[in-house]
Amino acid sequence: MAKRRVAVLVGSLSKEAFSRRLANALISMQPDSLDMRIVEIGELPLYNQDLETDAPPPAWTKYRQQLAECEALLFVTPEYNRGMPAALKNAIDVGSRPYGKGAINGKPCAVASCSPGALGGFGANHQVRHAVVFPDMPMMQMPELYLGHVDKMVDPSGKTTSDGTRDLFRKFLDAFAAWIEKNGKRPA
Repeated sequence: MAKRRVAVLVGSLSKEAFSRRLANALISMQPDSLDMRIVEIGELPLYNQDLETDAPPPAWTKYRQQLAECEALLFVTPEYNRGMPAALKNAIDVGSRPYGKGAINGKPCAVASCSPGALGGFGANHQVRHAVVFPDMPMMQMPELYLGHVDKMVDPSGKTTSDGTRDLFRKFLDAFAAWIEKNGKRPA
């Protein structure tokens, strides 16, 4: 059976971001049924409907094509001021347009949030969940992944620091793979 392609969108643009560490850790542990890859969002111009012409910005076109080739999305986000980073919201907006033809529309997804603090990005996690309602993306509800104290759970190279963390990630990823099988469609 062919692997399910999953776009991993990392909310922080920093190369040393905790959310990138988390994304790399999850990718390194992905089930055999998934092909998870980071799709970069840092070069996307802010969404502006005036640019939605026959020749939209090349970065939008490239990004949308990468998303169109995927069957699911995993959002990995930090929390900025109790919410998701602007870059991630912009990536959702660009991916869901043009209206009715978005590259993310209807694709199953999940969200993992993290913070060096105790709450694990709770506010950002729920903002992502809210933002994908309109593009009709089936969001995995459980298990949730709010990773507080991420700096102690995932090292700078993206490796987990304990068996408990590895078990948590495996459960999350196995549930996500099952969610994609249940809710995903194969590309034509």
